[in-house]
Amino acid sequence: MKEFNIRNLVRQNILELQPYISFRDLNEFKNPVFLDANESAAGELNRYPDSTQKKLKQKLSRLKGIPADQIAIGNGSDELIDLIIKVFCEPKNDSILMMNPSFAMYGFYASVNGNDVLLLDLDENFEIDKEEFLKITNEKQPKVFFLCSPNNPTGNSVEDIEFYIQNFDGIVVVDEAYIEFSEKESCIDLLEKYSNLIVLQTFSKAWGMAGARVGTAYSSKKITRFINSVKAPYNVNSLSLNKIIELIDKKEFIMVNVKNTLNEMYWLKNILQDMKCIKKIYPSDANFFLVEFRNAEKVYDLLLENEILTSKRSPKIPGCIRINVGRREENVRLVEMLKTVEL
Repeated sequence: MKEFNIRNLVRQNILELQPYISFRDLNEFKNPVFLDANESAAGELNRYPDSTQKKLKQKLSRLKGIPADQIAIGNGSDELIDLIIKVFCEPKNDSILMMNPSFAMYGFYASVNGNDVLLLDLDENFEIDKEEFLKITNEKQPKVFFLCSPNNPTGNSVEDIEFYIQNFDGIVVVDEAYIEFSEKESCIDLLEKYSNLIVLQTFSKAWGMAGARVGTAYSSKKITRFINSVKAPYNVNSLSLNKIIELIDKKEFIMVNVKNTLNEMYWLKNILQDMKCIKKIYPSDANFFLVEFRNAEKVYDLLLENEILTSKRSPKIPGCIRINVGRREENVRLVEMLKTVEL
């Protein structure tokens, strides 16, 4: 198995950077008087949140079976994507690699940080060509490879993920935003095996907490320390932290939510596949379908006119619309409107 010296992959100016941690978060107090942070003495949310997010990390440690010091918390996965690029990619020098099509924010944050974005075009089944992957990595030597699995917007999972981790001379980030809806195993189980692996997950999808903006990164202790070194000290607010901690204690909620979503997907797909306006429904391991229509522009405009919001994927995926599975009444409204489409 390939061994990595993570320090050789980290930007030089980040190597000795120390994370900002509030003094009070480094200590335990029985009856403190807080006069250290220029906060207001009164107010419902007058105190800064825990800069180390230790309570949430302890909960996640037990939930995921991974040490708390291998967990980083972000203001959504978006912040973690940005931080990973900042840690490993030298502006105007390094590049990232991402699947095409895939989640646009990998490329967005790379561009913001002054890094080139290399696209690995997927085949007609939205799968990776391994030879093309090896060619690009050997010739261009990107620093970070973002693998979205299940992939957004295509819905399918990446097969043989270990091949890409083993054959990439940099950091591999597996974004598992939709993993709870999939029958595939999480790559968290591979962390002990691969020191160059980071796994992203989120509370925005299956947990139903998109408004809280809380994402998680699981990796080695060394990588986690570097991510924490560059994050803002109070990057997740107290309201969000407390809500997520409460929700983890009621984790049966997620099981019900996932079951209901998968039932709705089964119901919706059975109806959509018989509609004449639809050419193809691609397989999905997520909570959405990528649907190819005979006239996608017409369908999209009709839905929008009737305040049914979907995601038009042209020109990157010609003729396709990504449709999120909603509640039964929302799905019924979608179906009834699609029945009115004239070819």
